[in-house]
Amino acid sequence: MATLIIAEHNNLSLSPDTKKAINAAMALSSSVSVLVAGDNCRNVADEASKVAGVEQVLLANNTVYEYQLAENLSALIAEVARQYTHILAPATTFGKNLMPRVAALLDVGQLSDVIQIKSEDTVIRPIYAGNALAEVRSNDPIKVITIRSAAFDLAEIQPEQSAPVSELDIVIANDMTKFVSRQAVESERPELAAARVVVSGGRGLGNSDSFALVEKLADKLGGAIGASRAAVDAGFVSNDLQVGQTGKIVAPELYIAVGISGAIQHLAGMKDSKVIVAINNDPDAPIFQIADYGLVGDLFELLPELIESL
Repeated sequence: MATLIIAEHNNLSLSPDTKKAINAAMALSSSVSVLVAGDNCRNVADEASKVAGVEQVLLANNTVYEYQLAENLSALIAEVARQYTHILAPATTFGKNLMPRVAALLDVGQLSDVIQIKSEDTVIRPIYAGNALAEVRSNDPIKVITIRSAAFDLAEIQPEQSAPVSELDIVIANDMTKFVSRQAVESERPELAAARVVVSGGRGLGNSDSFALVEKLADKLGGAIGASRAAVDAGFVSNDLQVGQTGKIVAPELYIAVGISGAIQHLAGMKDSKVIVAINNDPDAPIFQIADYGLVGDLFELLPELIESL
C-alpha cells in the first residue's frame, strides 16, 4: 500500500491541518508521500520532508499551481494517483473543494470527514450532525479520503529527518478559472482550528459591542475566539469565526461557550473538545448536557469577574 497526502499551504509553510492528515495516515501502515504543488514553494517541500512518517515528497513547483486551484490541481493529482492506494487531504475548505473532483476523475467514491481509520478499507465518520458514527467500508481500488483535523493530533517535526524530494515536470494549465483575490483576516490570536483554547460567544451577548468580553477572556487565556451561527447571523462577528456544522470544527484543550444555548449544529462543531465550560443564564440550556463545568447566571456579571480573577 502507498498513501499520498495532498498538502495545503500558502507557498510559505505547511498548514497544521496537513500535519494532522499525515498523522491520520499512520494508521494505514503504508508508505506515505506528500504532494506539494505551488509556486516558489521549495521551502514547503523541505518542511514536509521533516514530518514524522513521510518517506517521500513530490514537488510540483510552477506558476500554474500558485494558488492551488482545484480545477487543475485535481487533474495533477489524478495524473500521479494511480500508483497509490489512498489519497488523503484535510477536510478544510481546500480539501472539500478539491477532493470530490479528484474522486470523480478517478471514478471512485469519496470517504468524507473521517475521524478514524480502522483499516485499509474501513473508516469511521460522523453522520446526522455528529449524533451517530458510521463505519464505512470501501472496495474502490483507490480510496479518496478527507480527514477531520480536529480528531487527530499534529504529526511531529523531526529536524534530523529529511525525506527525499522529487520534482514533478507535469504542468497542467488552468483555462477554466482565474484567481482574482484572497481576503484573509489578520489576527495576533491563534488560528481558530489549531488553538489550544477557544472562547466562543453566542446570541446571549446581545450585540457586537458585548463581544469585547469574549475577546478579553480569550486574550487572558492566550486563546482564539469563536462564535455560534446565531451570533454570526446577527452580525456580532464575521462568519470566519463560526464554530459548528456549517462552520469550523474544533477540538481544543479548553472550550468556553459564553451565551450559547447549544443548538445541535453548534455542538457538532465543538463537542470533541477536551474540557467544555458553559456560561448561560438558562439552567436547561442544551449546552450544559455536554459541559464539564457550568456557570448559571448573568454572563455580564460572571465574565468580568472571571477575567479579573485570571
